[in-house]
Amino acid sequence: MKPTVSALIIAKDEQEDLARCLMSLAETAAADEVVVLVDAASADKTEELARRSGAKVARRAFDDYARQRQAALELCTKEWVLWIDADERVDGALGGAIATATAAGGADAFPIRFSVEFMGKTLRFGGLGSEKHVRLFRRAKAKFVGGALHEGLEIDGEVGAPLAGRMVHRPYKDLSEYVAKLDRYTSLAAQKKRDAGMKFTPLYHLVLPWELLKRIVLKAAFLDGAPGLVWAGLSAFHHWLKYAKLKELER
Repeated sequence: MKPTVSALIIAKDEQEDLARCLMSLAETAAADEVVVLVDAASADKTEELARRSGAKVARRAFDDYARQRQAALELCTKEWVLWIDADERVDGALGGAIATATAAGGADAFPIRFSVEFMGKTLRFGGLGSEKHVRLFRRAKAKFVGGALHEGLEIDGEVGAPLAGRMVHRPYKDLSEYVAKLDRYTSLAAQKKRDAGMKFTPLYHLVLPWELLKRIVLKAAFLDGAPGLVWAGLSAFHHWLKYAKLKELER
């Protein structure tokens, strides 16, 4: 029998992005089962949309990203799992590569290459063109680890070569959404650093100019035009703000 795949999604107030994500899974036949774990605090039509699509849906109060994704993983029933976020889409080439890789067997997990879309452009520079993450894995061979932010996968087995195709990531529909998410993500990151025992020093103020130099010049973000420069500036500010908030937590 053909190996089967569960698509794993966690979501909170993602009705707009989730619709496109689910459509890409259906159009590419990338998954035989879709599992959507909805944050209990979600207030829009995310859950309703997921149920209408035929997905397996549950609600859970959010505590941290690793536990939330692990809870979603435990709802999956297929041999393989595709980890995908609501603001991501599977392209046609990746859909075919998933079918080929799971049928061939061999490795227990596979990295997937990413394309990031921002301000209407696919960014190729500034550190984004070569991004890849393990997102396809055997359910019995993986578990989520981490905590409040930057959860990851622990794979008990062999990781194969990156698959053909791309996971298309559109993290922010516009600048307002970026700013809206900025406060939450930087607060979580600052708390994580404090919990790990990190202390603020004035040298962290140099993070902002260094990140700008690194992204715009050394990683050539300017070659992506205005979207690349905006992304570089926002990313540098994001990185510095985590340390500024760490200082605030120490007061």
